Amino acid sequence: MPPAPADDVVTSLGLSRRPGKVVCVHLNYRSRAAQRGRTPEFPSYFVKPATSLAASGGVVERPPGTELLGFEGEIALVLGRDARRVSPEDAWACVAAVTAANDLGLYDLRHADAGSNLRSKGGDGFTPLGPALLRADGLDPGALRVRTWVNGVQVQEGTTAELLFGFDRLVADLSQLLTLEAGDVILTGTPAGASVAAPGDVVEVEVDAPTAPGAPSTGRLVTRVVPGSVPMAPFGAQPQVDDGVRAAAYGTSPPGAVAAATAAPQATLAVGDPLPELASDVREALAAVGTATLSAQLRRRGYDDVSVDGVAPLAAGMRLVGRARTLRFVPFRPDLAAERGAGFTPQKRAVEALGAGDVLVVEARGERGTGTVGDILALRAQVRGAAGVVTDGGVRDAHAVAALGLPVFAAGRHPALLGRRHVPWDTDVTIACGGAAVQPGDVVVGDGDGVVVIPAALAEEVARDAVEQERQETFIARQVADGASIDGLYPMDAAWRARYEKEGNP
Repeated sequence: MPPAPADDVVTSLGLSRRPGKVVCVHLNYRSRAAQRGRTPEFPSYFVKPATSLAASGGVVERPPGTELLGFEGEIALVLGRDARRVSPEDAWACVAAVTAANDLGLYDLRHADAGSNLRSKGGDGFTPLGPALLRADGLDPGALRVRTWVNGVQVQEGTTAELLFGFDRLVADLSQLLTLEAGDVILTGTPAGASVAAPGDVVEVEVDAPTAPGAPSTGRLVTRVVPGSVPMAPFGAQPQVDDGVRAAAYGTSPPGAVAAATAAPQATLAVGDPLPELASDVREALAAVGTATLSAQLRRRGYDDVSVDGVAPLAAGMRLVGRARTLRFVPFRPDLAAERGAGFTPQKRAVEALGAGDVLVVEARGERGTGTVGDILALRAQVRGAAGVVTDGGVRDAHAVAALGLPVFAAGRHPALLGRRHVPWDTDVTIACGGAAVQPGDVVVGDGDGVVVIPAALAEEVARDAVEQERQETFIARQVADGASIDGLYPMDAAWRARYEKEGNP
């Protein structure tokens, strides 16, 4: 009989024995608390069985009939001596080492656990640890970092500076009523960005001390998700999922801050104010990757509704990258048209407010039965240095507009004047264009696949990770072209990843 995953951990980490228990903290990072919409006053815990432990390089099964295998990169504490009623001042001395952990769990079974998490998080292989221990006596517990990657793309990063409850408090608190024994493991919580992994995905977690001498690191804890072959038996609770459970699993509940939970809020702009400049390296990175890649990166951060649906470039090969300025139309009504439909209208003011690199984004409610931009306004936008126009309505003089070379993405073409269906109403406000919310200052990227909207606070990290994703996919495509099987390559398993890192980026 092969060794159990928990025994592999003992061997790989050089532990003297299997840990007696694994204690886990529910919420402990400010970013995760913001994501969940609640901040606890005191730490709360649950226990995972020691049989859930697994070593780096292993696999975890997602049982048939389930869909939401959640991952959570965490810092694990390994106790070096028994602790009972220790003070916070003495607590850190009870910790022998720290390592990386992945707190895996099935959201499909949370309904059956009544808060205990036993079945949902206690499965065999659901607590990978490793691959190396970092001695605690040489570390500052307030200066550690945990990061998580899925298929090579970083999705989590947190430091112990943002903990709600420090390691000393956790050890002291737990030891009030129960004895922590040497070898026991404490999982200390996860930052924002935890989400769901599917069969074929490779999840990696690393813990390091980037400011310590030598920047010691555990190395990457690698776990590959595989499909299980044995379904849940009918004599136990069955998987149960709804939209609320999916939102919690993917990290999109409550609505709002997901990966941007710790980012600075976007500044409110007065009408006509210049937009913040998009850094040249970020602009270049976004221009070099596809909107399909950007969409995947945004989805990993919980943003599923950022594509401007139903629009296409007026001419093949058009691309745009820029900051959004917005214009909103309301349905035509004679009195409203008399008020704002003549003279120097909001539509014309929006065009005149465009600066170099700006993208005019127009809310036309998907109404394609009239033009929302024509050749004169498009020419004026181009003269002012605009990066392009996006409208979920129609374009007049479409042939002439396309001939300008200004990237214009629209829902259609129509010869009728604007006033047939619309009244230009206001500018530089939050709008809905093609089903996507757009704020002034958002970053808009368009290519042959469509248009995506990136919240300003996420633009830099999304650009960085998208470039890395496309480098990896280029490497994978090259191997496929040379005859390699996609099994273990797409996505890359540990062996292919090592080869990728050795050969360098393509």
